[in-house]
Amino acid sequence: MDTKSQNSNMLLAFLTLTGVIAIVALVGFFMLRKGPEIVQGQAEVTEYRVSSKVPGRILEFRVKEGQSVQAGDTLAILEAPDVQAKLEQARAAEAAAQAQNDKALKGAREEQIQAAYEMWQKAQAGVAIAEKSYKRVKNLHDQGVMSAQKLDETTAQRDAAIATEKAAKAQYDMAKNGAEREDKAAAAALVERAKGAVAEVESYIKETYLIAQTAGEVSEIFPKVGELVGTGAPIMNISILEDMWVTFNVREDLLQGLGMGTEFETFIPALDKNIRLKVYYMKDLGTYAAWKATKTTGQFDLKTFEVKASPQEKVEGLRPGMSVILKK
Repeated sequence: MDTKSQNSNMLLAFLTLTGVIAIVALVGFFMLRKGPEIVQGQAEVTEYRVSSKVPGRILEFRVKEGQSVQAGDTLAILEAPDVQAKLEQARAAEAAAQAQNDKALKGAREEQIQAAYEMWQKAQAGVAIAEKSYKRVKNLHDQGVMSAQKLDETTAQRDAAIATEKAAKAQYDMAKNGAEREDKAAAAALVERAKGAVAEVESYIKETYLIAQTAGEVSEIFPKVGELVGTGAPIMNISILEDMWVTFNVREDLLQGLGMGTEFETFIPALDKNIRLKVYYMKDLGTYAAWKATKTTGQFDLKTFEVKASPQEKVEGLRPGMSVILKK
């Protein structure tokens, strides 16, 4: 009787152990089973930078970050007193050229001839001073004391003085010799050149008003009101929300089904919805992006590819930077 009871207990213990081993094996199978590969991408958007051709101080912003704008909207206004001063100079030069043209048409009087002579003498004095300044700065530059920019400025001033002297001499000769047909044509050409200079400076004045080139959303503004900005310095970014795509960095062993022109389904956690994308761009990220280096015979490096895909329909609420999940 005791032997039979002992055999029953051993059998029960064996069955229990077998059951435990089976349960552990089953749990291990489900836990260690390879799940789907997750590839995480990010929504991107086309942006363009707004900048100015002329340096100036931020006078006013007409928009704020996050605001939608339309093509032609004024985004910001710059204050550029230097450009305004150049406009006044250009207009004065135009008036002077017009006066010279009128004189050529009417003929010069003795007083005008004398005035032209004095202007020439004044221009000659200006050339002499400019030449001395240029030689002084050139010597300092050759010695490494003066900057190249200062030498360029002095050279430009000298060249301008020489040009002014030549113009003054021509005006004096015209007044003294009388206006010939060619002289009249030259005077008219000077007027047109002066008008062109005025138009050029006026175009710079227009550049102090920064205009949106394309509809979009103000994503970032860099300077503050009152700050100085240089030529070409970025002032703000405009995001073109209509031109949005998703970028994935995918190991090459997961590229199956992601060829050019293929469509696939992804999930956006922020919106809790699925969207379909179509691949339109694919490029390897180079050797620096190798995912796994060769260690054993028969293995190979796995590179990473940049894959870009565009939504097949407009996705309401999709914003740049949102995660997009692809399960492989």
